[in-house]
Amino acid sequence: MKVRDFMSKNLVYVSPETSVTDAKALMMKEKISKLPVLDKSNRLVGLITKNDLKKADPSSASTLDIYELGYLLSKLKVEKIMIRKVETVDAEEVVEEAARFMADRKIGCLPVMENGVLSGIITETDIFKAFVTMFGARHPGVRSIIQLNEKPGELAKIVDKIAEKNGNIVSLVTADGKDVTKKAVTIKVGNISKSDIEEIYKNADVEIIDIRETK
Repeated sequence: MKVRDFMSKNLVYVSPETSVTDAKALMMKEKISKLPVLDKSNRLVGLITKNDLKKADPSSASTLDIYELGYLLSKLKVEKIMIRKVETVDAEEVVEEAARFMADRKIGCLPVMENGVLSGIITETDIFKAFVTMFGARHPGVRSIIQLNEKPGELAKIVDKIAEKNGNIVSLVTADGKDVTKKAVTIKVGNISKSDIEEIYKNADVEIIDIRETK
């Protein structure tokens, strides 16, 4: 799955000349927390987040009254507080690489570029949606986590046995196991009973970490 499959395509953006007050209002209206900043040539020149807007608010110790504060914020432009060095991702990048990059850099979104043009934005919420899809969370079945030896063919043996029972694999995700010799495999299977899956694992001498039926 690629970034383009999960990114938000209906872009909401502002210009560098947009006031902080208008940017806040737009975020509230659209129920979003990030806004790309595009110049007159529709080039990405910055990014502004809800946190950036909060930082722009005058200190609570300010002696200015509410009308003076409102006036100052209406004059303050997005270009003065926006993030100028914006990390981006290509639409053809795989979604897990985008997620890794966001986690490593501790950032909440990535504007998505296609042929040098901004075509979307992928956020933490979009990554959560990808996570739900990858694990087949919206589909019923028997979900299990098992430990397999880190050897070629180990997973194929289990998959073959499931196929013999006419089971349909809904999702399959691997992760590091207890040590370098093991692999943790999360697998959800439809059209098969929990007891049949347990029997397959027992006959294959596979360690079951967790197994449950999901709806």
